[in-house]
Amino acid sequence: MVSSSHETLHRIFQKDPALLTRALQKVLHVPFPEPTEIAALNVDLTEIEPVERRVDTLLRAETDAGTYLLVVESQGKKDERKRGSWPYYLSYLYEKYRCEPVLIVTTQSSATARWASRPIRLGFPGWHSLTVRPLVLGPDNVPVIADERQAERDVPLAVLSAMTHGRGPQAPAILKSLASALGTIDPDNAAVFVQFVDSCLGDPQAQQMWRELMTAIQYFWRHPLAEQVREEGREQGLEQGRLQDRREMTLRIIEWRGIPVTDAIRERVNTCSDLDQLEAWAQRAVRAADAEELFAGED
Repeated sequence: MVSSSHETLHRIFQKDPALLTRALQKVLHVPFPEPTEIAALNVDLTEIEPVERRVDTLLRAETDAGTYLLVVESQGKKDERKRGSWPYYLSYLYEKYRCEPVLIVTTQSSATARWASRPIRLGFPGWHSLTVRPLVLGPDNVPVIADERQAERDVPLAVLSAMTHGRGPQAPAILKSLASALGTIDPDNAAVFVQFVDSCLGDPQAQQMWRELMTAIQYFWRHPLAEQVREEGREQGLEQGRLQDRREMTLRIIEWRGIPVTDAIRERVNTCSDLDQLEAWAQRAVRAADAEELFAGED
């Protein structure tokens, strides 16, 4: 069964197919030619029923140097079966389209990235009949983008950063920077990125933080991902729901970063009824060195 993250991965690369070639050029430093045209192809590689073989995303890239097939696989963990499937995919696609296939693997795990990057050699030592060398995008080679201006300069790369680094102490700054950058691009494209990031964040805390950040952005309310938040808002009262969300988000960010929170600070945040003030505190929580910095310049 195709997972939601796989389905969203396919949609995002269809929406912005140049994301793949930019990742190859900027992250992996592969001299891939600049595409003049990119088209999505049928991902079904089934030959004989009931055997079914399906890649996550398949794109055709037209360049001045020739035509390439970009085969994208999202890999959550090691799966030795893929070391048999991937050579099949590439051989079958070359036979079908007579274009050079390029295998790209995306993962959030360093261990999985190391496993996936190992060459697949078929044959006997010294004379391999077939060698497959996947190109891997993971937490060890995708840059951390935790600065808003940097995220705005390259939103797709910031999305890859959130996908591969969206956990641990760096997550608040990464997600906050991306959330801000999404407000600078087309709302329809932003909505696709929102869903993509949501489906790829494996850490429940990071996913909850991402959803809380999105509640303050206008385009998010037009996206299906917001339905749960809207329902909660109708039940509790939208204004009160937003206030409580900001209170919890501010304290959660501070605690998630390992910063102690006193009862006095918790009380001050929980009794605040000014949405703008809570938003300012939530932004400070991303970079504050201690909890007192939330209120810098206010006393």
